[in-house]
Amino acid sequence: MPHTWIPNSDPLVRDSMLRYIGRDMEDLFRDVPEAIKLRRPLRAGFGKTLSEYEVLRIVDSILSKNKIFRDPPPFIGGGVCASYTPAVVRFLALRGEVYTSYTPYQPEINQGVLQALFEYQSMVAELYGVDVVNASMYDGSTAVAEALRLAMRATRRTKILVPSTMNPFHRSVARTWIEPVGGSIEEYMVDRRGQPVVDDIASKVNDRVAGIYLENPSFLGNVIDDPGAVGEIARDRGALFIVYSEPTSLGILRPPGEYGADIVVGDGQSLGLGLNYGGPGLGILGVRMDSELLRQLPGRLVGMTVDSDGGRGYALVLQTREQHIRRERATSNITTNSSLMAIMASIYLSYMGAEGLRRLGESIFRRTSYALRSIRDRLSNYISIAIDHSLFYREIPLRFRVRDYGEIHRRLLARGIHGGLWLKDLLKGFEDCSLFCFSEVHSRRDIDTLIEALEEAIHGVEAG
Repeated sequence: MPHTWIPNSDPLVRDSMLRYIGRDMEDLFRDVPEAIKLRRPLRAGFGKTLSEYEVLRIVDSILSKNKIFRDPPPFIGGGVCASYTPAVVRFLALRGEVYTSYTPYQPEINQGVLQALFEYQSMVAELYGVDVVNASMYDGSTAVAEALRLAMRATRRTKILVPSTMNPFHRSVARTWIEPVGGSIEEYMVDRRGQPVVDDIASKVNDRVAGIYLENPSFLGNVIDDPGAVGEIARDRGALFIVYSEPTSLGILRPPGEYGADIVVGDGQSLGLGLNYGGPGLGILGVRMDSELLRQLPGRLVGMTVDSDGGRGYALVLQTREQHIRRERATSNITTNSSLMAIMASIYLSYMGAEGLRRLGESIFRRTSYALRSIRDRLSNYISIAIDHSLFYREIPLRFRVRDYGEIHRRLLARGIHGGLWLKDLLKGFEDCSLFCFSEVHSRRDIDTLIEALEEAIHGVEAG
């Protein structure tokens, strides 16, 4: 019997639609692995309709199976790490005035949201050292993909050079987005210190290269010594210089705009958004002031203007780039997106201030350095640092000399510790490595606990 509110649940309607498109129900679920498909009726509620309370009980019983890591917080790295969300951020973001992801098309009734987004754009542009930042993308990976496509459109070229150690999750999304429109990705070499090999980059830049992409800090956490040298090659060859940076690092590191970035990218997860599984993120995307880059920049832009009474006002600007105006020729089909997340980030940045961001960056760097020293002092017989570099921010790649890091990870979990991200199937040349994160939520005691647990786990694995 069809559901009252879902007309297409009527079997006759459903079968008619499937016949029209030449498919059956199984085709809709072909991407779902066979091993996890339920082959029997879902026996929930003992054969009767469930009340709201009964549904909540069932959902809670399922959620209770999740393992929550709070003491110590998880050490897993890979671009999205455990971070702290100040109470004021969530309190203000949940207020009715801003608690929506809806795009504020009508400026006459959305001045508060528009101003908050304008402030977000202004603060992030200052943080990254560029002139223009849009009002948000979905997350870091899609922001990277949009940045690469932006470079291709602006230069009318098709190839992007990326480091061999590029974030593999971002690389996967970028390939998905640029290959269908004729784009391609080519790697350039990174040396044993995690630094880009400038000569290799120079040898690969030709009139097909739209942009050179750099991560600073890199996916593996090391800080790039001379990022401007890569930008000079791009500038000399007519390509664009694209830099991905973790925003909290910019409290202590030079902003990409200062060393020549044409396009800047980042993930705002660390700006008060916290961790979630499959929920909303915040992609950062900005450009230096250039008419062609501005014209090709995807996403919403909020501008300041003057209203009919001569007062300050805010409105969406340059909307002819967007899909709700010219869908078939839009720079991107991103629409109602991560505006609420951008507002949360603007609250966080306002709350922290320049001094707070500097102190945050220093605290993360100190924790990372303490972990690095502790590993070298206490575990050097079992673990080495996968990159021969002394300056890491937030993440450290550890190379394990035992055969199977997976077993070490399982032993850590048994002690209530979530270890690093195993790079076995993610990054060539780092199959025996795991990427650990050390952020503002990790105390020295937490790091000491991890070191002790690693030592115990390694001895257990070696003992068989």
